[in-house]
Amino acid sequence: MADPSKADPSKKVDREKDQAAIEPEASRRRIPAWGWVGCAFVILAAWFLFAHRTTKSTVRASISQRSVPVVGATAHKGDIGVYIDAIGTVTPVYTVSVTSRVQGQIMSVNYREGQMVHKGDSLVEIDPRPYEAALTQAQGQLAHDQAVLNEARIDLERYKAALDRNAIAKQQYDDQVQTVAQDEGTVENDQGTLANAKVNLVYCHITSPIDGRVGLRLVDPGNIVQANSTTALVVITQLQPITAIFSIAEDYLPQIEEQLHAGHRMTVDALDREQKKKIASGFLLTVDNQVDTTTGTVKLKAQFPNTDNALFPSQFVNAHLLVETQHGATLIPSAAVQRNAQGAYVYVLTKDETASIRNVTVGTTDRDTTAVEGVVAGEVVAVNGFDKLQDGIKVSLRKGQGAASLNPQGGQ
Repeated sequence: MADPSKADPSKKVDREKDQAAIEPEASRRRIPAWGWVGCAFVILAAWFLFAHRTTKSTVRASISQRSVPVVGATAHKGDIGVYIDAIGTVTPVYTVSVTSRVQGQIMSVNYREGQMVHKGDSLVEIDPRPYEAALTQAQGQLAHDQAVLNEARIDLERYKAALDRNAIAKQQYDDQVQTVAQDEGTVENDQGTLANAKVNLVYCHITSPIDGRVGLRLVDPGNIVQANSTTALVVITQLQPITAIFSIAEDYLPQIEEQLHAGHRMTVDALDREQKKKIASGFLLTVDNQVDTTTGTVKLKAQFPNTDNALFPSQFVNAHLLVETQHGATLIPSAAVQRNAQGAYVYVLTKDETASIRNVTVGTTDRDTTAVEGVVAGEVVAVNGFDKLQDGIKVSLRKGQGAASLNPQGGQ
């Protein structure tokens, strides 16, 4: 067998050349597979991007071609109030806890729970018989002592006549003078006892000290009440008029004091929790005499006629204090004002039925009405459909809800 190491060198060189030729060819067969995958990915991405842009362009074209239905409102000149809002608590002008001033048994309760009563109406009757007897006794004692006093005065007149004739000693006359004075004191004491008996008898008939509404019944007939007890027999609260106390920041004090010093009566509205419904309307009664340093607020009290009893003691309300009224402002609905990073703007509906973005400066806002600068009275602004509106887009006013002037509070 021939030794491989001694093989022909030329054949070895040929084998190496053949091997070198085979390896590049295999490499060329693997490269096209990865290349095709990359090309397919690039083509797919390009198709997706083209389709997305085409769809977006189609949607934009579709939106620009159709009109967006909106509700419009006409900006107009009018008056708008500058208000301060605060949370208040309704408080009655008078609250009376009626107690008994005499001791005795309750004979009757003459009111119904929740009844409106007037001053002097009977509420509770206490057994008057012991006090009637005391009154009779006081009257009898007074009559007796008055008779004694009259007798002493007659004797005094006799002693005076006798003294003038020197029939008696002056000491006897002086003693009779003092006897008359003692009897007069006794009569005055009896008169006081009689007056006290009369008062106690009156206290047996408990009446309402004010006009107002009684609460729930606290006692029943047959119970014994004590004189000057702290237990109330009935509680009465005055409802007409009624007041509300609310706190505002001390920063508003200069404006309020200026109006009060000028003699202006400042209107206060009581609104419900959602600040949509006005419960009652009244006026500012007074301002507290000091600022609460812990909160930086000051208390104000407003008074309401409350003729319909819409306000109830301890009820929470939203106080709406009118500080001043701005005249000749351009007013639009508050819903028309939109905001972005650049500030406030509105969509003005032009005569060619397109929406145009207009930057505005927002002034005073009174619930559903806002004063703005940048819109001319008579121009129509959109109040809804903002999710579809764009600058220059076609719009159409809804039937029956077209441009119409607002009717804000105080804007006639």
